[in-house]
Amino acid sequence: MPNSSSITEFLLLAFADTRELQLLHFALFLGIYLAALLGNGLILSAVACHHHLHTPMYFFLLNLALLDLGCISTTLPKAMANALWDTRAISYQGCAAQVFLFVFLMSAEYSLLTVMAYDRYVAICKPLHYGSLLGSRACAQMAAAAWGSGFLNAVLHTANTFSLPLCQGNAVDQFFCEIPCILKLSCSDAYLGEVGALIFTVCLAFGCFVFIVFSYMQIFRAVLRMPSEQGRHKAFSTCLPHLAVVSLFLSTIIFAYFKPPFLSSPALNLEVSFLYSVLPPAVNPVLYSMRNKVLKNAVRIFFEYMLLRK
Repeated sequence: MPNSSSITEFLLLAFADTRELQLLHFALFLGIYLAALLGNGLILSAVACHHHLHTPMYFFLLNLALLDLGCISTTLPKAMANALWDTRAISYQGCAAQVFLFVFLMSAEYSLLTVMAYDRYVAICKPLHYGSLLGSRACAQMAAAAWGSGFLNAVLHTANTFSLPLCQGNAVDQFFCEIPCILKLSCSDAYLGEVGALIFTVCLAFGCFVFIVFSYMQIFRAVLRMPSEQGRHKAFSTCLPHLAVVSLFLSTIIFAYFKPPFLSSPALNLEVSFLYSVLPPAVNPVLYSMRNKVLKNAVRIFFEYMLLRK
């Protein structure tokens, strides 16, 4: 049987077998990718170019857009290339890079969503201390901590995963390189170290989840105590986009990794993985701009400015 030293490439799972369906999937992926690039790119441009958006909330939103762009660019372009050129191959180094970048960006995004929950908590529950608790230096440190935690998590898991001897072939049951699929290729009982690292990560993720839930419990209590209906509506409007993004992020991942065994099948696993790796980065800009008039106006002004330059 092959071992990790003899493997030079992995074979990814294809979305379709027929050439017509492969080209159809390529066109679909291209449309989704361009939509994600456009949506997140507009948020980046609007926040960067408008000084009245240089606030903690929009600073964290800018970081979220960067992470979303990186996340969808890690998986989808390779899937598009494989569908277009009718191949399943990815190099050993490319697979390792995909694992590292995907874990890095997803972990950093989850940490950033936790930081954004704290931002909403301070804004609504402690508005008089908002400037002191979330100054520019504090925001930069929290964003750096989110990116740094993702980087360390990615280094830990990538090093553990690709140090394992691989004895079960090189066919990955996924459209991109993912740690659970790589572990299935390892020799039996050789992956206990990575399982320990996964348990550690799950514990940290659960801690972030508890923090987000606690923050929103305090937020809802504070909002319901507001005497003004207009104030309650404004507070809910600032929280709903973030809550929708968190719900989408967590629900797709929880369903992917904790669904009942009787629901597991290669086709369903492929579809679910597409949902949690591609859908949030493409949909997040829509969720954040849907009820945000300030962001909509900034995007409109940016468009008008670009048209006038032409």
